[in-house]
Amino acid sequence: MTRKIAIVVQRYGLEINGGAEYHARLIAERLAKYFGVEVFTTTAMDYVTWAHHYAEGMESVNGIPVHRFRVQETRDPVAFGEIQAKIFTREHSAGDEQEWLRREGPLVPHLIDTLERRNHEFDFFLFFSYRYYHSYHGVKRFGPKSVLVPTAEHDEVIYLRLFKDFFHLPAAIAYNSHEERALIHRVSGNQDVPGDIVGVGSEIPSSFSPGAFRETHGITGPYILYVGRLDENKGVPELLDHFTRLREEEATGYSLVLMGQAYIDVPENPSIHHLGFVDDRTKFDGLTGADFLVIPSQYESLSMVSLEAWACGKPVVANGRTEVLQGQCRRSNAGLWYTDYDGFREIVLLLQNRRDVRESLGKNGRRFFMQHYAWPVIENKYLGLFNRLAGNGGGVS
Repeated sequence: MTRKIAIVVQRYGLEINGGAEYHARLIAERLAKYFGVEVFTTTAMDYVTWAHHYAEGMESVNGIPVHRFRVQETRDPVAFGEIQAKIFTREHSAGDEQEWLRREGPLVPHLIDTLERRNHEFDFFLFFSYRYYHSYHGVKRFGPKSVLVPTAEHDEVIYLRLFKDFFHLPAAIAYNSHEERALIHRVSGNQDVPGDIVGVGSEIPSSFSPGAFRETHGITGPYILYVGRLDENKGVPELLDHFTRLREEEATGYSLVLMGQAYIDVPENPSIHHLGFVDDRTKFDGLTGADFLVIPSQYESLSMVSLEAWACGKPVVANGRTEVLQGQCRRSNAGLWYTDYDGFREIVLLLQNRRDVRESLGKNGRRFFMQHYAWPVIENKYLGLFNRLAGNGGGVS
């Protein structure tokens, strides 16, 4: 009899091509080869408000049954900002932290109730993103059958009292990186909880069209690429400042290409091309045409797009103030990192003038991806975790 797994995540859809939600979709589609997989999620597409977008009920997404629940209460950014400021900066109670969790959302108690009713149908529950309502209450309710993919970042949330004991509750944890595991061990002391550093693979096309990408978007000359949400937490304002200053001070022919939905103002500048949301085909065509990928993010548990860049043989330039990004660059020997404008400037000029360095870093990245993040590696780690929990011993080929 085929074992069944429920994957629970805050958002889910083909239009969501980054972050934990994209991570969850890739894992769901891969695990469907081995298990009966169903996804439980919300009708939201906007992570800021959790506003209703998708139709409520069940639909099939790439062959996976997806159950969508309408968020009971959308997030009020002002009220949420007030409670978040309180718990981060002032004395507060355990009740204040529970109020923060409720407002953080997405508030879907009926999703948890549905899992409760169908508990007997599933062998395991796979919860994505520790900081949200569904994961907190789901892991507390289904702990012995739950596997948590925490996607934890080094921010204030991880230090809340709310989560100190939480990381002891899952049956197992699938970490994204060495740094994420060390962070969670440090703040919670949960070393006795079974787990593995798993991460996620990526769907890499068999062919690329960088020339067509340039022609379609009117891009000439060498360019640097950024992929992801354009917002403060992703470090994009600092990237824009660094890049415009570099263009003013140095004789660089680089332009900056930005892919992703903008939550900040993007300056009008002929050397900055904001393409908005793009599909995967466009993303990979852009990656293969870029000299390198830049990741200015301040908070990461795993940079999926850096793995995709390395799979395409491209170097990564990362924000070195983010432990995870610096650690990935060190272990792969396929990326460089900066902590301020001067460091950014030196790296960009080095890569501009040294094609051999770009190619060497790119080859290292390709090798690193195949050794640690090719899909057979990722799938085997998940199978190993589930088999250990089922009492069947170690890894499965």
